[in-house]
Amino acid sequence: MGKISPEIFNFPPPEEASADGLLAFGGSLCEEALLQAYQQGIFPWYDDKNPIIWWSPDPRMILFPDDFHTSKRLSRRIKQKKLQMSHDQAFREVMLACAQPRKDQDSTWIISDMVDAYCTMFERGHGFSIEIWEEGQLCGGVYGLHIGKAWFAESMFHTRIDASKIALFHLVERVKSEHGHFIDCQMHTSHLASLGAKEISRSSYLELLAKATA
Repeated sequence: MGKISPEIFNFPPPEEASADGLLAFGGSLCEEALLQAYQQGIFPWYDDKNPIIWWSPDPRMILFPDDFHTSKRLSRRIKQKKLQMSHDQAFREVMLACAQPRKDQDSTWIISDMVDAYCTMFERGHGFSIEIWEEGQLCGGVYGLHIGKAWFAESMFHTRIDASKIALFHLVERVKSEHGHFIDCQMHTSHLASLGAKEISRSSYLELLAKATA
């Protein structure tokens, strides 16, 4: 595990990460650092009790747009149009909603420094958000970054049944329309696997990433 100077963004090779994906600590969340990190298959994940920690897990969870699985129930809910969709209209609000601790958690990794850094990335054209609304109230969404044809989904939330799934559906449709190659989901969850995401080796991921961000 390496330590990064705040002034120099020279990340160790992803292959040097530990078995659980831990690669380095330190540095900053400025635009240059984040762009370099994501283009090398590296992302920050930490809490307010630690310095910035950088990760590059192996395997990597990704979703190819054509593999997205829409259940019959989800298809019906999308067609009913009871929930409305927008994109890039409430990036900070989606992030803050994602930052709320889950039922089985007492803290969050989406701390204020992360919110500020990613909102800056959004303002500079590197971020995206999909918002789901019910009667004018935000009830679901997903946010992340995109570089070239690579899309990086950071987190999603819902306060209504299936709202986060509907957000991901609309993200997949957006990625397709912009000829994106894949959506990086970073770490395995059974929820993402049920929607069509799958694990690939880090070496395979880095090859896909290089092509997508070229």
